[in-house]
Amino acid sequence: MKKDIRIAISGKSGCGNTTISKMVAETLNLQFINFTFRTLAAENKIDLKKVLELAAEDDHWDKEVDTRQVKIARDSACCVLGSRLAIWMLQEADLKIYLYAAEETRADRIAKREGGCLEEIAAFTKERDRQDQARYKRIYGIDTDDYSFVDLVIETDKLNPQQITDIIVERAKGIERQIKS
Repeated sequence: MKKDIRIAISGKSGCGNTTISKMVAETLNLQFINFTFRTLAAENKIDLKKVLELAAEDDHWDKEVDTRQVKIARDSACCVLGSRLAIWMLQEADLKIYLYAAEETRADRIAKREGGCLEEIAAFTKERDRQDQARYKRIYGIDTDDYSFVDLVIETDKLNPQQITDIIVERAKGIERQIKS
C-alpha cells in the first residue's frame, strides 16, 4: 500500500480477530497491533482467567490495554489494529471492520485453538462476552452489539481466513484507489 492507512478490526472472541488482523497486515505490509488481555497476562506472568477476574473488579486492566494499543496505532502511520474495541477506540481508522460469528462457531474455534471441553469453553466464552459487554458499557459507554457504523461487517462462520483476508484487502485497496483519483 502506498497510502498511510489504519485499519481497525473487531469482533468477539473466536471470530478471527487476531488471525485475520495478522494476515491483513502481512498481505498489505502494515504493522500488526494486537495488544490484549493475553499480552498483559504474559507481561504480569499470570493466566488469562486471572486477568479477566481482575478486570471485572478494576478498570485499570481495560484502560491499560486500550490506552496502549491505541497509542501504538496512532504512532504508526500504517497499521492493522485487531482488538475487541479497535473500531470504537481508533476513531480515525480509515477502514473499520467487524467480524461476526455465531456463538457455536466461536466456541468450536476456541476449543480447536486452545483445547478443552467444548461445553465448558462455550459457557466460559458466553460469560466472557457478557462481562466484556458490561465493562465496556460501564467504562466507555460502548455497546459492542452496535457496530452499525463500520465500513464492513463480515460473517466469518462459513469463510476461511484467506477468504476473509481477501475481502478486507480488496476493500483497503479500494480506499487507496479513491484517494488517488
